Amino acid sequence: QVQLVESGGGLVQAGDSLRLSCAASGRRLSSSAVGWFRQAPGKDREFISAIDWSGNTTYYADSVKGRATISRANAKNAVYLQMTSLRPEDTAVYYCAADRGGLRVGLREADFATWGQGTQVTVSS
Repeated sequence: QVQLVESGGGLVQAGDSLRLSCAASGRRLSSSAVGWFRQAPGKDREFISAIDWSGNTTYYADSVKGRATISRANAKNAVYLQMTSLRPEDTAVYYCAADRGGLRVGLREADFATWGQGTQVTVSS
């Protein structure tokens, strides 16, 4: 079974950029789609981005479209989320998650089987 560990979070100022990493261990991540979700205080966890197993197809929520770029390095067993022009409303715990594999990429929480512990991103105004 794959284990996921997020890193790269921290305290930044509005307008800054950040790159989050999702490192996998236990098995290869190359056959799985990977998604990024976030949960702000007092809110439900929300989908923000996903990438298919090949890296050729990506998905973004409207809230981050144009400010986020998801990518993957299968040779490194890792997925990344680059975010620019950060806003205070981007403050949340960010999670990466891997699905069970297959051609279809789901964008709901239930479509992802394995989750990391999350990394905190705080954007000050």
